[in-house]
Amino acid sequence: MNEAVSQPRACSVARTLDIVGEKWALLAVREVFLGDRRFDEMVRRTGAPRDTLAARLRSLTGAGILERRQYSAHPARFEYHLTPAGRDLYPVIVTLMRWGDTYLAGDDGPPLVLEHTCGHTLAPRVVCETCGEPVQARDTRPVPAGSPGSGAADSGTGGQGTEATSPGQGARARGGARPEFRVLG
Repeated sequence: MNEAVSQPRACSVARTLDIVGEKWALLAVREVFLGDRRFDEMVRRTGAPRDTLAARLRSLTGAGILERRQYSAHPARFEYHLTPAGRDLYPVIVTLMRWGDTYLAGDDGPPLVLEHTCGHTLAPRVVCETCGEPVQARDTRPVPAGSPGSGAADSGTGGQGTEATSPGQGARARGGARPEFRVLG
């Protein structure tokens, strides 16, 4: 009897979750987006145990999501800032927030809303960068990267591709269509 060899799917979601998939890691990133960059502020705002948050901040810094910047020499104190790869996580944060506001907020509504510079409450939406249509699961299909019809082959680069210059530029640098987030007013 032949047994099928089972291997995990090679997947960018799994690789991303290896870095930010733990609750305290994503909440630390959220806090930096909201302007709380210092360790004690993050502990207070997230409720994370100090040792756990310290470990997550080290992981996020090592992965190139955050960078430490010294703001005091005596005693030595640091705050955390987002790198370009970290800033690229903003759509993930606001989409998770919208999902929680929709399905978990309860009778009192969301505990926090975000206002866009246009003056309206932020309503993030995933759209196809190429055609501008909303992205729905029923309208997409998995295609191995680089195969005909995957978008990467039709990127307009003459088949030469483009080299990625930072961890946050993967699909953009390869020229493939990617979802983008737009604000609905």
